[in-house]
Amino acid sequence: MPYIKQARRDELAEVDGIASPDVAGELNYEITKLITTYVDQHGLNYQRINDVVGALEGAKLEFYRRVAAPYENDKIKENGDIPYYADWNRGRM
Repeated sequence: MPYIKQARRDELAEVDGIASPDVAGELNYEITKLITTYVDQHGLNYQRINDVVGALEGAKLEFYRRVAAPYENDKIKENGDIPYYADWNRGRM
């Protein structure tokens, strides 16, 4: 759980509807605010929990696919692959 100081929570709340977290804990806090607001507005039940978990998982997977994987591919080109994975990808495993 993202336990950040009240003063920082107040600062994040003052931004014009768009939070600007500086660290991972603040990002976690903002995501938590968003999903708890969603549940508060629509009610807590199994479907709502499933909706939230699904949305988080979908966002995570899309972020990885669009941002993390290309970044990692660039780093493989820059620094070289790990031999185990290079062999595996060539069908040696």
